[in-house]
This record gives sequence, C-alpha cells and structure tokens, in this order.
Amino acid sequence: MSVQERKQRERADRERLIVATARELAEQQGWDAVTTRRLAERIEYSQPVLYSHFRGKREIIGAVALQGATEMAAAMRAATSAANGSRDRVAALARSYLDFAEHNPAVYDALFQLDGGLTYAQEDTPEPLKDAFAALMETLSEVAGDGVHPGLFTETFWAALHGLATLTRAGRLLPQDAAQRVELLVDRLAVV
Repeated sequence: MSVQERKQRERADRERLIVATARELAEQQGWDAVTTRRLAERIEYSQPVLYSHFRGKREIIGAVALQGATEMAAAMRAATSAANGSRDRVAALARSYLDFAEHNPAVYDALFQLDGGLTYAQEDTPEPLKDAFAALMETLSEVAGDGVHPGLFTETFWAALHGLATLTRAGRLLPQDAAQRVELLVDRLAVV
C-alpha cells in the first residue's frame, strides 16, 4: 500500500469515526449536544481535524442523513422481500419505515427535520436519498392504481408515514393503535 493510499484510508476512517460519534451523541443526548468541540473531545482529535473533514455541524448532519438513508433503504427492501403479495409488501414497508423512525430518532431527524445541506427531489439529490425514495417506490408503484403516477402516489404515502412517525414520536398518537394505523393506511391508500 502506498503512502497516499494509507493516508486516504486513514482519512476515510477518521470521517467514519466523526459521523459515528456524532450519531451516537445525537441519539443519546439530541442534536443540540453535537458540537465540534464535543466531537473533538470524544474522538480525541483537534477541532481543526474535524473541520478538515466537515465545514461544520450542518455537513455532519448531512453525512448522518446519507448514512441513514442507506440503512433505511436496506431495511425497507429486506422487509418487503420477506413478504408475499402486494398488500403484505406494502404493510411490511410501512412497518419497517415506522420502526426505523422509532429506533433511530436522531438519524430520522437528520434525514427529514434538520438542515444537513442536502437537496431533495432535485437532479443533484445525493444517490442515497434517491435510493431511499426508490426503495419506497419499488413497492408502492405496484399499488398506485390505474392512472395514478407512481411517484406522486409514493410521495403521498411517504407523507402519511412521515406524519405517523412524527406524531407518534411527539406523543400525539396513542402507541397501542400503531398497528391499526398501518392497516388503515394500507387498506385505504393502496389499491391491492
């Protein structure tokens, strides 16, 4: 391995460490606790080292969001691949999305609530975000219905899932009714 390759590998390792530490701190204490000073202390590098990777917290949030989008897409695909039939795939998709949001609140916030400097629904949208949307659309396009644009249907269904995730987390919906909400969403929106 050349010196240049070793330096690139070390740089990539430091970047992964910064992102993992930011994510861990955000999951434990919330995004307000994530500062470059705290991150530098936790990973035992100086703040200038952090700034050599990320210009600030906004870019770190964006990196966590991209990592989360990749994980969310994988979780949804795994859930839908284990289901049989369109209805079961849509229900599995909805449950896996809501489970991801519940079990990864800081990542979910990085993806959909905080400014990570990422563009959504544009030509320059980063590939992990496009892939997460594609993971939704792969299943939802099956049940969009005749004459309904699959992308628009996916956006609408996703908005409903996001609303359920956000309202549940805020304590605005009774947790014991979560399964019934998924069933209602699938039965009323999806043409199966």
